[in-house]
Formats: sequence, C-alpha cells, structure tokens
Amino acid sequence: MKYAAIDIGTNTLRLLIAEADSSGRLSPLVYRRAITRLGGSYTESAGIDPMSAQRTFAALEEFKRVIDEVGVESVEAAATSVVRRAGNKKWFLSEIEKKTGISVSVISGEEEARLSLLGVLSVLNDPRGCDTPRGRRLVMDIGGGSTEFIATDDGGIRGVWSMEMGVVHLTETHLKSDPPQDAEIKALRGEIGAVMGELKAGMANAGVNPADYSMASGAVFVGTAGTVTTLAALDQGLEVYDRTRINNATLSRPRVERLYRYLVGLTLRERQTVLNLEKGREDLIISGALIAIAAMDEFGFEEIKVSDAGLLEGIVIKKNSGRVAPSQREVEAKARKAEV
Repeated sequence: MKYAAIDIGTNTLRLLIAEADSSGRLSPLVYRRAITRLGGSYTESAGIDPMSAQRTFAALEEFKRVIDEVGVESVEAAATSVVRRAGNKKWFLSEIEKKTGISVSVISGEEEARLSLLGVLSVLNDPRGCDTPRGRRLVMDIGGGSTEFIATDDGGIRGVWSMEMGVVHLTETHLKSDPPQDAEIKALRGEIGAVMGELKAGMANAGVNPADYSMASGAVFVGTAGTVTTLAALDQGLEVYDRTRINNATLSRPRVERLYRYLVGLTLRERQTVLNLEKGREDLIISGALIAIAAMDEFGFEEIKVSDAGLLEGIVIKKNSGRVAPSQREVEAKARKAEV
C-alpha cells in the first residue's frame, strides 16, 4: 500500500510517499522538502506570522499536487513545535484544510519523539540501533522550534524530553551579526547550556540517571533531522545529497567542532555557497551545530550515529502496522509475563 506522510515543522516541511509491506518495511517513492521558516517572526502574542503561514500554504499545495499525481491510500500530516504553541493554530489548520483538503494533527512532543524513534530504528543497522531490544540509546532530534531527547533501554522508552531549544528561536534571538560576534555566540552557548542543565535535571527527576547515557556507560548517541544530516553531508563532501550515505554515518566530536569553526567564520552569503548546505539553513546551522556539540559534551559522547529517517517514516510505519515504540513499563511487563 502507498502512504503519504507530511511533517509540518517550525523550519522545514517534508513529504514522504512510500510503500509499506506487512512487516513495516518501507520503500520510499517520493521525498520532498521545503524550508518555509514557519516559525520565523513567531511571537507568543500574535502566534504564527501571516507571511510565514503563506509560504507554508504554498508548499503544502505543491505537496498535495504531488500526492494526487502519485496516488496514495491515505495521507497523514503532523504539525509539531511552533503549531503546538501558536494561539492562532485553529486558523492555520483550517486554512490548510481549505486550501489542500488535508487534515493536520497537532502532535505532542512525546508523540513526536515516539514516532521519530520508530523511524530512526527502521534504518539503523548496528546491534544497539536496530529494532531488536538491546542496549541503551540517547536519540536527539534537533528541530526548528524544539529539540527532543529520547532515552531508550532494551528497546523501551525510558523517557522523552521535549526541550524549548529550537534552531529558529535560538538564531533569531542571538545571532544578529554577520558573521556572528563572539558575544552573541557566548550568549547562545549560555542558553543552550542552561537547557542542557534542565534536561539532565528532568531526567533525574524521572528516575533516569544521565550518567547511564554516555559513551563510558556503553550507550549510543543517535542524531536525526536537518542539522545532523547536513553536518554528515558536509563531512563526507557529498556533491549530491544521498540518504543512503547519510543513514548510519558516524560524526566524531572533533569533526563536528571543525565544521562549526569553519562555518561560524563565514558570512551568510559565503555559507550559501558551501557544498550541500541547503538554502535556508545557512543561518540555522550555527545554532544546530552548537546544540550537537553541547549534547555530546554534556553526556560524554565522542561520536554521533546519524539517521536521515525519523518522524515521516514513523508516521508511515505506525499507519501501516499500528506499531509505536514501547515504553519501558510495557517492556518490563512483557519480561515479567515471560518469566511466569
């Protein structure tokens, strides 16, 4: 069966059309993305900016044209961080349905993380990153409006934390100069560091020891979404973006630091000419790279395993098979039942 999944993110819209078999294995047919900066100029009082919304409507109309051309069994669309928070989200969602006929679900940060994990696990091929319950993983999904962290243990989710640390907010708040000044970078690092502290405190409060999610403890750090996949493409010097080369790539901490140092010294115009740096990401890559570096340092990781798959794939897998990543409680209950 053919399914279409749409991810309406704070920075990027993505479309996946895929065939799925009874085992949940996906065969991608169409993959499209458009950076519309939906969260650009967002304010708590006004919500989604009208111009940002119009860019998004136009991209979704194009996605609908592609979907109709290919023909699918169903269309599932999910909106995430900025739409979750927007006071004018009812207007925004109503306009999408009027213009495209697509009904959009606004999903929670936890649901976003569960679906993203399902997608991530569908492509990882190392023993601790496959669908078989083994080992610990800390999965990081850097988004435009928020960053999700998912701690897994033996295939179950120990905890999900959706942090208000998105690259659009961070960039618009701190990076005013071109290229950024040292004081701006210092303030940006300060906000990221504070959120990392909140994350570790939240983990501890949930009964999850952050020290268990480090390289020293044998955990695997996995990154998904645009920042990490862009850094992996730059690391490999890809002239044409190739998802098969990105999935399961490994980024070392020193290499991420070198890429950041190179990019932060360039102007926006110069970054636009960098090989494989997607147009519309030239300003956001600085904040994203610093989030990745800070997370590696906070949890003691020297490398990131990269996944190009995430929320879109998770939506299709769930629709096709009804599966979602189990919680740790569900995994423990299953184990107790097996012992009886």
